[in-house]
Amino acid sequence: MSAQPLKVGIVQHSNSDDLASNIQKTEQGIREAASQGAKLVVLQELHRSLYFCQTEETDLFDLAEPIPGPSTDFYGQLAKELNVVIVTSLFEKRATGLYHNTAVVIENDGSIAGKYRKMHIPDDPGFYEKFYFTPGDMGFTPIHTSVGKLGVLVCWDQWFPEGARLMAMAGAEILIYPTAIGWDPRDDQAEQIRQRDAWIISQRAHAIANGVPVISVNRVGHESDPSKQSDGILFWGNSFVAGPQGEMLLHASENEEQTAVVELDQARSESVRRIWPYLRDRRIDHYQDLCKIYRD
Repeated sequence: MSAQPLKVGIVQHSNSDDLASNIQKTEQGIREAASQGAKLVVLQELHRSLYFCQTEETDLFDLAEPIPGPSTDFYGQLAKELNVVIVTSLFEKRATGLYHNTAVVIENDGSIAGKYRKMHIPDDPGFYEKFYFTPGDMGFTPIHTSVGKLGVLVCWDQWFPEGARLMAMAGAEILIYPTAIGWDPRDDQAEQIRQRDAWIISQRAHAIANGVPVISVNRVGHESDPSKQSDGILFWGNSFVAGPQGEMLLHASENEEQTAVVELDQARSESVRRIWPYLRDRRIDHYQDLCKIYRD
């Protein structure tokens, strides 16, 4: 792990059905982060469009694109111009009838360093992702970049400690989660707070249990349900960067668009993992049942 500090940027914004406007916001955020010295910029999940999984509609597959494709070309040019590594999140068309929710890491020379296909796919009211996305088939493998080994996962993966652990076991130096999560506006405030806090706590726990920083980037704003069967989703923002003991290094607004940059002390992970050697003390000789769905 590099001992050099690393400035990371997060780009949190609202989305509309105007794709060009969304892309402009994203580009503006990347440029702003780079101007503040960021060498790694992380974008929110499916930042090109509205979060389209509120309904099941075949016409929405038109939003998907190949990788490499127009978006990777665009962000590749931007990464090269600004000398930054970009973690982008795309609706991947692998073949007609076969699509993935895919994070792509663009190296600072504009090339594709690697990609990750979302492994855990939710299917809940307002989050009908199983209709759109085939579960990933690339496993949990860090992506090697000029800023380190990045353990990139996506949104619903946040709730599963197994994915974070496997990334760390393969040498990931930072865990990264592009995200699109929000409230049902009909939930009362107490329930909303519980949900938001659980989301933050679970990811800070991944940082602690693996001794590495976590970067989680969410969107903001209300997006209506096209079917009118619900009150839509109020995305709760709260993008954050946590250090290797779960300490909050950056915590973005709940309802405002925000680009922010924070410096990671990468040597700190080395120190923390020497003091708290969880990998040393794992009892893998007694973990076989973790490969079962349930211990009947």
